[in-house]
Amino acid sequence: MTKLRWGIMGTGNIARQFAQGVAASQRGTLAVVGSRQLPSAQTFAAANGVGAAVGSYEELIRHPEVDAVYVSLPNSMHKEWTIKSLAAGKHVLCEKPFALNTDESTAMFDAAERYGRVLVEAFMYRSHPLTHAVRKAIADGAIGTVNLIRTSFCYRTTRIEGNVRFEPQLGGGVLMDVGCYCISFARTFTGEEPIAVHAVGRKHETGVDDRVAGTLVFPSGVLSTFNCAMDTQADNIATICGAEGWIEVPVPWKPPKTKAQYTIARGTPPRMDTVGKVASPTTPPRQTFEVDAGGELYGLEADDFAKAVLDGKPPAVSKQDTLGNMRVIDEMRRQIGIDF
Repeated sequence: MTKLRWGIMGTGNIARQFAQGVAASQRGTLAVVGSRQLPSAQTFAAANGVGAAVGSYEELIRHPEVDAVYVSLPNSMHKEWTIKSLAAGKHVLCEKPFALNTDESTAMFDAAERYGRVLVEAFMYRSHPLTHAVRKAIADGAIGTVNLIRTSFCYRTTRIEGNVRFEPQLGGGVLMDVGCYCISFARTFTGEEPIAVHAVGRKHETGVDDRVAGTLVFPSGVLSTFNCAMDTQADNIATICGAEGWIEVPVPWKPPKTKAQYTIARGTPPRMDTVGKVASPTTPPRQTFEVDAGGELYGLEADDFAKAVLDGKPPAVSKQDTLGNMRVIDEMRRQIGIDF
């Protein structure tokens, strides 16, 4: 087998973006889309070039033309349909956040091991070459020792009615929706699990968290702060600060296909550090680099998954990584009084 035949579970916006990515991928084909309503699946299939449409999730996971299932359902349904897909012999790429909590996540990975299938959490930004380039720059010493990480992921929506993000029973809330990216980013660029986490948040009248500010403390001494919100506009920039400079990533969460940028910047040393010293040539205060992805973002994610399934390569997001992220989310939700 050289290509994975994908079954897409759900017909929402994220499923559409993933389908478009697979259509442009090197190692995937769009085989089947499944919805609880056949007309919805048929409309989706026609719009996105999917080979077949079925009117139930059960029919999708039993379909003989499906090798891997992309689960894009509401968060509260991830565990059930991931495990059912694995039991049906399918590999699974499950959209973030992986599950409602760590216990559910562990049960899902246990099922993947039991059925001998690949299971990965879908954090698409991890597959973009921009993320790899920033990691390499840090590893190469571009900013010295990393000390601080600052991120934000905010948006303002006025569509509350019928929005799964505002429904507690479906696992909504801003931490689950986008705060998980900020937590993942900090853990990715430290390569560590935090030893302390703190969060404050505000509850929307629907009962979900709609604004959260968080901090993470890592064993190496790195401190990370983030803000996320569903009623607020922000710059949504990620900044990694080191002893010798900092890296700005203006579009970290959904980098573009071409000319994705990051900037390495350096400040002027304090006067006390330069008194009596002879001026010497220095690196430019700001250097901006561009990275081309070579493909669509969700297609890169699908191809990374295909490499794990077909070539035995390590997944872009490991089991340990997913569980570590969920533990932080669990603790932060506990601190702000959101329980799933």
